[in-house]
Amino acid sequence: MPDDWKRRIDRLHENLVKLDDPAAWVTEADAVEASYRYPDLLVRGPAFGLAAQNTGGHGESPGAAAQPWCDGGENGTWRLLRPVASGTPQEARDSLNSFLWFRAKDETGDPRVRRRLLDAVGILENEPVNEVEVLGCRYRVVRADGFARRGDEGMEPPRPTDPDPGHDHAWESDRRRRWPEVGLVIDPDREEGLMAGAMKLGLRSFTYSGTLYPDQVRRDSELAVEHYPEIALLPVGFSLAELADGRWTPRGALLPSPHDARRALFDGMNEFWPVMYRFNAAERAAHALAAAEFRAAGRADEARVGDTLYRVCRIERAIRCGPDGPETPRASDLDSWGPMKLHPTMDDDGTLHYEEG
Repeated sequence: MPDDWKRRIDRLHENLVKLDDPAAWVTEADAVEASYRYPDLLVRGPAFGLAAQNTGGHGESPGAAAQPWCDGGENGTWRLLRPVASGTPQEARDSLNSFLWFRAKDETGDPRVRRRLLDAVGILENEPVNEVEVLGCRYRVVRADGFARRGDEGMEPPRPTDPDPGHDHAWESDRRRRWPEVGLVIDPDREEGLMAGAMKLGLRSFTYSGTLYPDQVRRDSELAVEHYPEIALLPVGFSLAELADGRWTPRGALLPSPHDARRALFDGMNEFWPVMYRFNAAERAAHALAAAEFRAAGRADEARVGDTLYRVCRIERAIRCGPDGPETPRASDLDSWGPMKLHPTMDDDGTLHYEEG
């Protein structure tokens, strides 16, 4: 173990011993137990989000200085503006496109400020860039790796100590999701507990390996270890996994809380999957019954339909960091589409031209 990391682990242990916080002890005990029950760490794949850094300037426009244009981190740090949950780099770039376009539309009356924002939007409409700087703020598409744990009992479900805000809320799917990482400073040096420290240590040398991955994917992961050697952990996310014919497979998107994943499972069985997969009448009825029983159970993390088991599972995420901040998308990360125009053309005075959108 490198000396610096040994010192960090020793310090974490010392602080935990001194800490008079029963909740922290219980959380740590949960993590230790999980490491025994679910010892295998499986790669889920990358996720992407947006971060920003305040560069300390506001550009040429006098009007910009009076506006809080940058929500980014101070003193060289990077702050997350959007969840690290997008499935492709371009999805995150499109999110930045919309973020800047709506700022130009709604948050300034200064034509010069609006023009600066729209110039950045124009770049994002035409180029697959991972960073733009405008009005004293660097905006960056950031990359995280996702991992799920597995043991003899299958994929790890939510832990008792995982935050589950709103588990008693309605099951309707239109509730606004609250991602705990939004606003978080990406900090590899943040002390988060003994097991989290061990996780960060273990991931420092992690690369994609084996014939399952193409050569470029393996090479890019090796370069990432070299150029982004530090690890910052994100709050745990949640998703769904399906066990059929003895094999676990991911199903569905990354979500911020156990109950968000439960709601996705309920909606899938009750509404979306019958349409997507063209269920027959018997399949529809079986899934509807399973959905009703799952919902009635309240905080259940599993549902079974015939020989298929669905489970809410934990997804741990880690961002690599280097001297210039968090890692950006890799050349081998796949996109399903490219840059495009997403919003109507806007003049410097704020006039919208919908016929050109």
